[in-house]
Amino acid sequence: MRKIVSAAAIALLASCVAPKDAVKLSPIEELGKKLFFDRDLSTPAGQACAACHGQAVGFSGPDEQVNKTTGIYEGAVKGRFGNRKPPAAAYAGWSPKLHIDEDGEFVGGLFWDGRATGEGLGDPLAEQAMGPFLNPLEQNMPDAAGVVEAVRRSSYAGLFEKVFGAGALDPGKDPGAVFADIGRAIAAYERSAELNPFSSKFDGFWRSARAKGLEVGSIDGSNAADFRGLGLSDRELEGLVLFNTKGLCSKCHVLTSVGGMPPVFADYKYDNLGVPRAPDNPFLEQDKAFNPDGRGWIDPGLGGFLGTVGKYKALAAENVGKHRTPTLRNVDKRPSPGFVKAYMHNGYFKSLEDVVRFYNTRDVAGAGWPPPEVAANLNTTEMGDLGLTGAEEGLIVEFMRTLTDK
Repeated sequence: MRKIVSAAAIALLASCVAPKDAVKLSPIEELGKKLFFDRDLSTPAGQACAACHGQAVGFSGPDEQVNKTTGIYEGAVKGRFGNRKPPAAAYAGWSPKLHIDEDGEFVGGLFWDGRATGEGLGDPLAEQAMGPFLNPLEQNMPDAAGVVEAVRRSSYAGLFEKVFGAGALDPGKDPGAVFADIGRAIAAYERSAELNPFSSKFDGFWRSARAKGLEVGSIDGSNAADFRGLGLSDRELEGLVLFNTKGLCSKCHVLTSVGGMPPVFADYKYDNLGVPRAPDNPFLEQDKAFNPDGRGWIDPGLGGFLGTVGKYKALAAENVGKHRTPTLRNVDKRPSPGFVKAYMHNGYFKSLEDVVRFYNTRDVAGAGWPPPEVAANLNTTEMGDLGLTGAEEGLIVEFMRTLTDK
């Protein structure tokens, strides 16, 4: 079997399979986990979902060498690459179905461009889980029937029938319906406490604040003293204040509770942040069958997807270049202090410090940033020239490091 990921990444995947502080999973969650780590669900065999979503890095890209260079991962077929960095699979289950809110903004859906809308199964996460299997640039399975047949031959076929009923994998079953159940099982695992433990330093702080009747979302310079001694250091607390005020971070990475749980730091909306083009993106060199535009390809984001949907076509142009707001949870989670992660939809940035500096100074003359990949529809109200000092940028990064799960 061809090696898909580096030895270092394989070591990270092993830590995902048997985490030190394993939680008890329900049958459907356990089934989803087996599907998530099954390397026989690709053509050729060798690539599991976990190849791009490793626990040791917050269920995002686990291969440091890839992160250092492009951030874009190779699929099961050698030489084929996707066009975007793998988003985190953890803390994704709260995204609603794609819709237009009262302000006329698109909310919900999954993938960076929202194409897992949730309209088919009623669940964007289940639809997203199905996508990579049939993507020729990812797991490259021929069709739903091929995925189902691989599961039928697996060691966990009995568990599948335990979860979905006797005969659930019978050859006469509609492969589309069985494939949907595969997506639902993976979504159940991705919603489990194993991917969403809410066990970070921030979570302890948030719970202590709630116990005292304090709302973290209201924190600012006038009331910060009320939050001292609740679990964050003074510097981390100062970073949180900046995150919620001068830095404007919480405008998109909201501090709103989700179902009584701490926040997931995402508003499920879409923005064009003006991220520079990634010139080394291997998708630019893909075969014309997958990328007809070659090196001229520009990532259209949400607008590109909307242009393929009849009821949304008229709104495509005003959403070109926009990508989904990701969760900030585990944004700094890494197996060692020097491990390099990639950030943004195209992996352009390699450190949180650079990300925050970009938000702060994108529009400042002389800051030295390359032009945005897509100049239209830029977010100019919540970033670009925030006036943060270098020290304040560092404090925001210190706060974000408190979002790492134990």
